[in-house]
Amino acid sequence: MAGVYPAQASHANPFAGLIPSTFPPGTDPSVVACFQLADADGSGFIDDVELQRALSSCDQNFSFRTVHLLMYHFTNSNARKIGPREFTELFYGLQHWRAKFESFDQDRSGKIDASELREAIRSLGYVLSPVVMDLLISKFDKYGGASQAIEYDNFIECCLTVKGLTEKFKEKDSALCGWASFSYEDFMLTVLPFLIA
Repeated sequence: MAGVYPAQASHANPFAGLIPSTFPPGTDPSVVACFQLADADGSGFIDDVELQRALSSCDQNFSFRTVHLLMYHFTNSNARKIGPREFTELFYGLQHWRAKFESFDQDRSGKIDASELREAIRSLGYVLSPVVMDLLISKFDKYGGASQAIEYDNFIECCLTVKGLTEKFKEKDSALCGWASFSYEDFMLTVLPFLIA
C-alpha cells in the first residue's frame, strides 16, 4: 500500500529551524523589554518554557499546547522557539484576540458560550456549520463540552486552529469553491501540526 500515498518531495518542512530575526521598526519598547527578559540565555530566541513564562507574567496562563500552537502559527514551524519579529507579531496578535474575546464575554466570566463563540468566529470572517461549531465547543471546552463554554486560552487555540486549517485549505482551493484535492501526505502535513502542537 505504500505506493498509494507517495511521498511528495516539494513540501516545505514544518519542522525546520528558524532564521534569526530582529524587532520590526517602531516596536514598543515594552515588547522589546518583555522579550529580553524572557530570553534568559541571551540567545536571541525564546523557547516554549520562556514564552509560557512571559505570557503568564501578563496575568494570563497558557497551556503548553496553546503556547506550541502560537509558536507554530507565528513561525510556520515546530521549532519550539521564536525570535524578536515573531514575538512582536504574537504579542500584538494576542492583544487583538483578547479584545475580540472580551467583546463577547459581556458578563466578564472569563468564558464565552457556544452562541458567543459562533459570533466571535463569524466576526473573524469564518462561517462554520452548526456541526463544526459543536465539534469546536466539545474540543475546546476544558470540560469536554459539558459547560458549553470556552476560556480565553482555549479561545486562542480554537481561533488559531480554525484560521490555520482554513488558510491551508485555501492554498489547495485555488478557485475558492469550497472544494480541494489533497494527497495523503498533503493532508497529513496540513492537519498534524495542529494536532501535535
